[in-house]
Amino acid sequence: MPDGALPVLDVKDLKTVFRTRAGEIHAVNSVSFELKPGELLGVVGESGSGKSVTMMSLIGLLPMPPAEIRDGQVLFDGQDLLRLPEDALRQIRGARIGFVFQDPMTSLNPVFTVGYQIMEPLRKHMGMDKAAARVRAAELLKLVNIPDPEARLADYPHQFSGGMRQRVMIAIALACDPEVLIADEPTTALDVTIQAQILELVKELRHKLGMAIVWITHDLGVIAGIADRVMVMYGGQVVEQAPVRELFKNPQHPYTRALLKTVPRVRGAREPKLSVIEGQPPMLTAQPGSCPFRRRCTHALEICASRNPPRYATGPGHDAACFWDAKTGTARHV
Repeated sequence: MPDGALPVLDVKDLKTVFRTRAGEIHAVNSVSFELKPGELLGVVGESGSGKSVTMMSLIGLLPMPPAEIRDGQVLFDGQDLLRLPEDALRQIRGARIGFVFQDPMTSLNPVFTVGYQIMEPLRKHMGMDKAAARVRAAELLKLVNIPDPEARLADYPHQFSGGMRQRVMIAIALACDPEVLIADEPTTALDVTIQAQILELVKELRHKLGMAIVWITHDLGVIAGIADRVMVMYGGQVVEQAPVRELFKNPQHPYTRALLKTVPRVRGAREPKLSVIEGQPPMLTAQPGSCPFRRRCTHALEICASRNPPRYATGPGHDAACFWDAKTGTARHV
């Protein structure tokens, strides 16, 4: 990833709301981040933190209603994706921005062959005829290391294992050589061995194709092994961003520190008990006017109950949304 390169994706102050019978759910609150060419950005946080909703908001994958993009800007190649008509956005989604969903069994259509589902974006976005699309589809299955790719084009999703189906999903996402690939917890349902194979495959494809990747996961171990930079989310907002080594070595936000403490570590015959984060994630029924983590935070200050902290720069490429200064162990001067 070249230093100083312009971002391929620039997200500013994104806000997404769901309208329900019980009222509005503020699922994404003023999220801002950049993705540079060739970079792999890891997005972490517990369930309900807004990771998937943020990324689906970018390319119009949420049902509207009940979802509503309340505010923000998503710049891609000089265009604001949030302002594009659906037809124009459809030309970008799947062609220039690929998406790999969590569960390949529910994402793949069970009544169509794998070959048909890979060929569809090639014919729609690339204008290929059926013969050319079939050749390219076989190449894509080979690229993701599926044996006997030509023969397997005629198979249906149920004839593939979980790991193989995930490889098919990656092949579909890569079909049109996208500039950005968004992977939403693509290894969560896989066993450890298959997960390792998928991660190795992604590293290899990234090196070959030079695309930028957003990798959403709960697994900090995965992020440590593949990411360049990490974005930590909580309560629908970004609470910390940093280069991956810096985040693991010097976490600044109390939530990030708590997350890192929950990672199991092998230290000998007698292992310490796993750490847990006490309490529950916040209800997102209102725009946050206070720190969303304050009720679970061991460093909460009086100001945390009356103001939602902005993101403070704590080092090169590193910021955290917290009134408590991890470096000094005291409150920031605000």
